[in-house]
Amino acid sequence: METTEASEAPRDCARADRMTTVGLILESSVGLRRAIEPSLACLCGPGAPWFEVLIRLSRSPGNQLRMADLAEQTMLTPSGLTRAIDRLAELGLVERQACPADRRGSYALLTEAGLEMMDQAIPRHTAMLDELLDGVFAPDEERALAESLRKLRDHINPGAARVPTPGDEPVASSVDKD
Repeated sequence: METTEASEAPRDCARADRMTTVGLILESSVGLRRAIEPSLACLCGPGAPWFEVLIRLSRSPGNQLRMADLAEQTMLTPSGLTRAIDRLAELGLVERQACPADRRGSYALLTEAGLEMMDQAIPRHTAMLDELLDGVFAPDEERALAESLRKLRDHINPGAARVPTPGDEPVASSVDKD
């Protein structure tokens, strides 16, 4: 079956639009990281990787996540996450707890010192986000963007959307076994 130039044009346009959309998402992500990372170093040491772990824990039920779930929600490699948790534990901000349902699995848990640090860091972080994003979107646009990005995240990285509840069966991963 032959295709004509006329039938290819809409398809090429749709592909170009999709490539543009993905490119804009990636460029925006890079720009946000560049704008945010310097302030994160002031908030919690080495910056974004540690803050990303700490904020995920602070926003999770019981201030804890299984290492496998934490790996899904961060941009750290399994070994990078293990190193970050080890260093945060040395600083007294995080502790590891064994997973009762699976001896190979473990939880990362924010300590009282970690909670206190995040209680101080989060207001400064949100003020910086307000400064960066105020006036960019109307409130309804920001909600719509969040809904669209959540839908994309849930499709592309469904593990990152998982909110574990106490008693969940663990999901074994290479991070759990470190």
